[in-house]
Amino acid sequence: MGNADLRDLAVIEEVSFDDLSGVVAVDAHNWLYRYLTTTVKFTDSRAYTTAEGEEVANLIGVVQGLPKFFEHDLTPVFVFDGAVTDLKSDEVERRRAQRERYEEDLAEARETGDEVAIARLDSRTQRLTDTIVETTRGLLERLDVPVVDAPAEGEAQAAHMARHGGADYAGSEDYDTLLFGAPLTLRQLTSSGDPELMDFEATLADLELTWEQLVDVAILCGTDFNEGISGVGPKTAVDLVREHGDLWAVFEREGYHVEGADRIRDLFLDPAVTDVEVDTDVDPDFDAARRYVTETWEVDAGEVERGFERIEEALVQTGLDRWS
Repeated sequence: MGNADLRDLAVIEEVSFDDLSGVVAVDAHNWLYRYLTTTVKFTDSRAYTTAEGEEVANLIGVVQGLPKFFEHDLTPVFVFDGAVTDLKSDEVERRRAQRERYEEDLAEARETGDEVAIARLDSRTQRLTDTIVETTRGLLERLDVPVVDAPAEGEAQAAHMARHGGADYAGSEDYDTLLFGAPLTLRQLTSSGDPELMDFEATLADLELTWEQLVDVAILCGTDFNEGISGVGPKTAVDLVREHGDLWAVFEREGYHVEGADRIRDLFLDPAVTDVEVDTDVDPDFDAARRYVTETWEVDAGEVERGFERIEEALVQTGLDRWS
């Protein structure tokens, strides 16, 4: 959901990459979308458009984004979304309608030649098409980067892997991993500088809440699955849950109501996830990966070569470190 209200409640600290190592279960759609929009915003479209007119800016984003993991002794496992729950359909529809408005504004900006507006709206109209998802997976396969298909929410699966030993961290720019119970979440993995570490147990201790109560707070504030209660912000929600004990008591005593609250609660506390075993010994075929990006999908080699070099250099150094 990317519930920004949780930012005010979560225990989050900036950490140094030097203090991190291990496996990160990355919410793939979240990570990929950020690199996609950044690439579109700052890269000439001719660099990632094929002769048939297909745009694969994602391939540039992936190659430029992966080095950050390997250069800092982190192995990413990319977790892709599965089926979208019907409770999320309203949010999906809202985002679709918003993107359509942006597309209308973009068309108008192109007609008037407003280059500033075009640059701004180009990134806002991006979406993860089937081609983008398929080509991303094709590149990750050639680089031998592990991929996991979630039954439903990618963040839920990433949190499950972090909670039950399949990964050391979840990785997401949103905050849902906290509600899904990920012990540690790395944020700002798509930004320059060091990441942020969001701590689940420290958050519960700081707020003096249980996991269930934290989810209740989120429901009161609003999630991707429901509108929040008007006038109830994060601090008020915490106070209400502490005072009354749980969501149902808050509803009863304050006269509030959230449609489908029981199902929403279960989506966070008992989501659709699967146990997986992932081979994290990465052994890329760089020649195949380069050909896939620059020949099969006709991406400008100059936009990706340094990224490939950085990945290769990092993995070579990692191999040397293991033998030293």
